[in-house]
Amino acid sequence: MVIFLDTYAMIEIAKGNPNYQKFADSASITTRFNLAELYFYFLKTTDEATADSIYNRFKDYEIFATDKIIKEAMKLKLANAKKRLSFADCIGYIAAMLEESSFLTGDYQFKDMENVEFVR
Repeated sequence: MVIFLDTYAMIEIAKGNPNYQKFADSASITTRFNLAELYFYFLKTTDEATADSIYNRFKDYEIFATDKIIKEAMKLKLANAKKRLSFADCIGYIAAMLEESSFLTGDYQFKDMENVEFVR
């Protein structure tokens, strides 16, 4: 099965979290929005060369966020306003649903949601 890598999951894989290593070589997808968050995180916490390297490691997993994905994601964000979900997380979650992939994350806001593989 293909797994959708949320930004949280990509960060943990890149950092070598042993709980995420079984997913490191899985068939995976993500969106450009998650890649942007990933790059920003490592640009902020390390240096540009490291951020570039990690971004390049995951960039081939990118799928296109269609209009349908974006519209459904914004409906999800609105319906869950109290959870303060990020745009990237909502787009990724809906992309995973529409691609029939599990959504891999460690974000607590998604812990009890359908189709989520929650790992810390």
